Amino acid sequence: IYSCSFAKTPPKAVTDAFAKKFPTATKVSWGVEGPKEWEAEFTLEGEKISANFTQDGTWLETEKEIKSTSLPKAVLSAVKLKYNDWKIVEADKTETAKHGTIYEVDLKKGLKTKSLAFKEDGTSIKE
Repeated sequence: IYSCSFAKTPPKAVTDAFAKKFPTATKVSWGVEGPKEWEAEFTLEGEKISANFTQDGTWLETEKEIKSTSLPKAVLSAVKLKYNDWKIVEADKTETAKHGTIYEVDLKKGLKTKSLAFKEDGTSIKE
């Protein structure tokens, strides 16, 4: 679980990199995601999105919430195969510098929760 405190000002390298990558972003708020990582939450083309950058302005990832019905079929199949009796409570599509496009799925069963991540072909990368 990450904690993020907002209303801080990131270094100029971060704001410059953000402005270059998302020139039409609106409603931008910044927070500290880690000791050397910044997160921007913003609106782009009507969608709420977050993006993370290192202190030197290196882009790490961009994440947006999607409907579970928008998950690739292979990802849905992988979830149903192993967690058929769990409910999908949130799904995110994340573009990452490290893994390319991944899909994150938060599941719930009673009081238990799980967060999973998959490549588009349904390959699990985090459980």
